Order: sequence, then structure tokens, then C-alpha cells
Amino acid sequence: MIKTVNIAEKLALFAEHWSPKIVGEVAGCHVKLVKFIGEFVWHSHPDEDEMFLVVEGEFDMHLRDGVLSVKQGEFVIVPKGVEHKPVADREVKVMLIEPVSTVNTGDVESDRRVVPERI
Repeated sequence: MIKTVNIAEKLALFAEHWSPKIVGEVAGCHVKLVKFIGEFVWHSHPDEDEMFLVVEGEFDMHLRDGVLSVKQGEFVIVPKGVEHKPVADREVKVMLIEPVSTVNTGDVESDRRVVPERI
């Protein structure tokens, strides 16, 4: 069944940080929404690229060779194998597009590792 997805309504369904929620699927990729604040763990995804689209707020994507500021309405694609760490001073709301196989902490075991639920 084809339907529209209201991003604001989906974001209103959860409050926790660093726990992506699946809101769609396209071409073998999950479309996820996540809220975060503070720092995540350094990690990489050996086999998957990730796209981070800022829906509301802004964050810094730390890379081993610098930091990219990603503002509302912008996105950044982190290629597979590139170490990265998202950091947000204030809560940010982000849409992720990444292969279904992607684990949020990539190649790092962490208490932040989650199995995303579909909402």
C-alpha cells in the first residue's frame, strides 16, 4: 500500500536519543528518523554508506581529518569505511538513509547499539 509519511508526526512518537526508528524502505535501504544530543561513539561501517539529512537543528560530523557542520535542510553522506562521530550541542532531528544491513554503531561494540524498531 502506497502512503505518505508525515515526518513531524513520526518524530512526535518518540523521545529517546540515539535510537533510530524505521519509517520507510526504498531500494534495499531503510529510511530512519533519529533524535540525538551529545556525542556518539567513533565508528565506521565497512560495507555501508550512510546519509544524514538534518530535519531540525544542526550537528557536527567529526571525521578523523576534520569536522563538518551540518545544518537544517542539509545532508552529509559518509562513505563506507570512513570513521565518524556525530556530535550535537542541542537536540537535532535527523533522517538517515542507509542499507538495511547497517548497525548504528558499525564496527564498534557499544551500549548505544540498538536494533531499530519500525514506527
